[in-house]
Amino acid sequence: MDSLTQVVLGASVGEAVLGKKIGIKAAIFGAIAGTIPDLDVLASPWFDAVEKLMYHRSITHSFLFFIIASPIFGYLTHKFFGKNNDTLKDWTLLYFLGFLTHALLDTCTTWGTQLLFPFTSYGFATYTVFVVDPHYTLPFMALLIIALCKPKTSSIRRKLNYWGLGISTAYLLLGFILQHQANTVFKKNITALGVEYEDFITKPTPLNIWLWATTFKTENGYYTGFYSIFDNDDHVNFRYYPHHHDLLDQLPSNEKTNKLIYITKDFYIVEQQQDELLIKDLRFGTFDGWRGKDQGRFVFTYHITPQEDGSLKYTEENYRFKPSNEYLKAYFARVFGQK
Repeated sequence: MDSLTQVVLGASVGEAVLGKKIGIKAAIFGAIAGTIPDLDVLASPWFDAVEKLMYHRSITHSFLFFIIASPIFGYLTHKFFGKNNDTLKDWTLLYFLGFLTHALLDTCTTWGTQLLFPFTSYGFATYTVFVVDPHYTLPFMALLIIALCKPKTSSIRRKLNYWGLGISTAYLLLGFILQHQANTVFKKNITALGVEYEDFITKPTPLNIWLWATTFKTENGYYTGFYSIFDNDDHVNFRYYPHHHDLLDQLPSNEKTNKLIYITKDFYIVEQQQDELLIKDLRFGTFDGWRGKDQGRFVFTYHITPQEDGSLKYTEENYRFKPSNEYLKAYFARVFGQK
């Protein structure tokens, strides 16, 4: 999730663990705990595009890190900032829960979180919430701010904080329910087309859990479609992308190419562009796919460029779209059921 959301979650967890004993400091250090796992980005300059993808959300998002790092951070914080009424156990628990909730929330997004690193580099993902969702963050943040304005021993303070944790968690659970509803609609429509699929993923579109996008993997390509829980009917229009995986046969066998494919979880298409190949990650799709037109750029595209010495260069193209007011109006109209 985005940094602000992780700060809010971490601060709320810190408040729940130690707020009654040490007041605002619990929320501050909870916010720090909620931020630490994302500091893995500081190592990015030392990695190429593929290595950076493999490293992101790996060691600092793993159970092993939580177990080892929590008592270390807990000890240091207790030693330098502790008071008589808080314990090393309290601080260790604050960091452990801060790290754990950070990673579990990230697991709900599309990217994937390597919870079992270094035993496996598989990125666990439930695809049930978008990486930035104000419906999750803003009510949570508002209740937390109001809570922190109350005296540290106030029962209202604790209740407001627990309400924030409860409502935000309920929203995440709603994402699972709505994803299941969308899956039912998508599978009914793809079956009606007579398409035999091998696998599929369904994920929320930006800023909400009401409009869902799906990608069905078949033998020769992928079908993508959209459905809003507010749609008046269950009909889904699919767009087909041939995968052209055979284009990769022209490249020499390369571990990094295999890693790149592994990261996409086999949801990718390949395109030829002059002397280089483009791998487009279908997990994130295109920005304009919801329009139902053959337009829109893929969010993540990876360029594989042969070099004169026979090696391959890997670069990432991250399309950062800046929506206009007209675009946002049309987008949210689609979110709420206008086809």
